[in-house]
Amino acid sequence: MSAAPGMGAPIPRRPGGWGVLAAWGIPILLVLWSFNGVRGELAGFFTAESATQMWAYISRLWPPDRSPEFLLLVARATAETFAISVAGTAVAAAIAALLLYFAASDDVLGAGGEQESASPGRVMGRRAAYLAARAALNLMRSIPELVWAIIFVFAVGLGPFAGVLALGAHNGGVIGKLYAETLENVRRGPVEALRAGGARRSSAFLYGALPQAWPQLVAYTFYRWEVNIRAAAVLGFVGAGGLGQQMHIALSLFLESRLVTLIAAVFILVNAVDLMSGYLRRKLDAAF
Repeated sequence: MSAAPGMGAPIPRRPGGWGVLAAWGIPILLVLWSFNGVRGELAGFFTAESATQMWAYISRLWPPDRSPEFLLLVARATAETFAISVAGTAVAAAIAALLLYFAASDDVLGAGGEQESASPGRVMGRRAAYLAARAALNLMRSIPELVWAIIFVFAVGLGPFAGVLALGAHNGGVIGKLYAETLENVRRGPVEALRAGGARRSSAFLYGALPQAWPQLVAYTFYRWEVNIRAAAVLGFVGAGGLGQQMHIALSLFLESRLVTLIAAVFILVNAVDLMSGYLRRKLDAAF
């Protein structure tokens, strides 16, 4: 029955029956299956034996090591971790920026006309460049930072530079994917106007698509920097320097009092970077 004149469209019926059962049942089954697959036993976490063992280990963490010599070592490791995160994010952003033009599809940059040669060779070349750029981004982000760090430790030796390269390689793929998806969602109007006026793809990219995407690209870059602070602390476990390396030494030598000091340093550094990143994002949002 059609809606009466002057009345809104009829309210759609809510899905029921098998649709609701599948919407709730499938996720629940997946969660149960995943716990069974990893042999999860939540009940064992709350036993008296587990509580005793956890308390025995926690008691060894106190008091934290506050000796001047160790605090100076922690300060240097903290600065090193901070430097690894900044340099690694810069490398990742540079990789993503270099591949962004090639990772943009014809749906964006080809809108509004085709002023370049439309020969089969040119079209195939652009398509090959697009697929190669997307494949490179997929490859980089599919390999975890720890694996990249191990590879670069063998290539350049132990130290923070291996951590910088590991963060840059992995996050180059992550940031590149975010950049490309952002470019896919820009308004087509400015690009179409430039293309219809005779602009080439590169000009439409620089003056039509990129200015629209710029604020979001900056926001994604700062977000990944926040993530990289945590990742940089972990990379030290495979010899990439920073706080992670000191934590690995403390764990290996059963120096629990030093471990809690290092955990506190990681906590302070992560919060400081979160505050700094949020402040910079707000300033950039106001500028745009």
